[in-house]
Amino acid sequence: MKILLQHPRDAGGQWRAALARALPEAAIAVWPDAPEAPDYALVWKPPAELFSRVRPRRAIFNLGAGTDVLLALPTLPDGVPVIRLEDAGMAEQMAEYATLAVLRIYRETDAYAAQQRERRWQPRPRIAKSGFGIGILGFGVLGRAVANALSPFGFPVAAWSLSRKSVPGVESFAGIAELPAFLARARVLVCLLPSTPGTRGLLDRAALASLPRGAHVVNIARGDLLVDEALVALLDEGHLAGATLDVFREEPLPPGHPFWHHPQMTLTPHVSALTLVEDSVAQVAAKIRQLERGEPVSGVVDPVRGY
Repeated sequence: MKILLQHPRDAGGQWRAALARALPEAAIAVWPDAPEAPDYALVWKPPAELFSRVRPRRAIFNLGAGTDVLLALPTLPDGVPVIRLEDAGMAEQMAEYATLAVLRIYRETDAYAAQQRERRWQPRPRIAKSGFGIGILGFGVLGRAVANALSPFGFPVAAWSLSRKSVPGVESFAGIAELPAFLARARVLVCLLPSTPGTRGLLDRAALASLPRGAHVVNIARGDLLVDEALVALLDEGHLAGATLDVFREEPLPPGHPFWHHPQMTLTPHVSALTLVEDSVAQVAAKIRQLERGEPVSGVVDPVRGY
């Protein structure tokens, strides 16, 4: 079995070492060294040159949850399955981040921090939970993990996805026609959609204005879901109260971007869910063994849908 590994952040060889432990029978080449026709390619944001030189025979594994960069490569070979990571330790991290953001917003810790700087002692009235709806935009593995994490706190939770999901305790919305009604219930909107042709720019001015006045946006999915100018405008106009952003259209976020200094924004550098090497390699190795046995695997990407 021949495997090609390409990962721009693997300077220390952590991915290769973990892969060698998980699949000791495999011959592993590390890009730019590469056999012309490996059985499998394991890649993360590969250069276009890679698939000009190499055509994997069995499958291409994307070493992350988001496949938008890989699918956009003009050299990506047709007819070779692309398989994405499913969870691999990311769901727990996403749930932690989303829960922290929701509780910070609900308990108004930013307002209390501002009062502390002013040496002002002023208890704020309790917000009624019944009117503090949480909207989860995208309800796959990660969205369900967030819903499960928030469940003990008693917030009304709604979820939106392209196809309707039935989960106890979660109000389900599906399809573009139901998006405005879903957004209207979300005092906190947690974005978990993949980047696809149908989701890029989905949260434009009209969509964001459908959120109730005083709502917050939490984006831990992909930066291109949001129209940046629309978000800033609605914050400045007072329709939206705040935004917690971990992902951006351009990363790293340019120094001159208005997000950096906006008083109603909390920014983190794409750390809501870091890819865990050992967990990811264990998942990839298990799927390779399934494929070698002629068994089907989950996580195969539909290139039309983009996930």
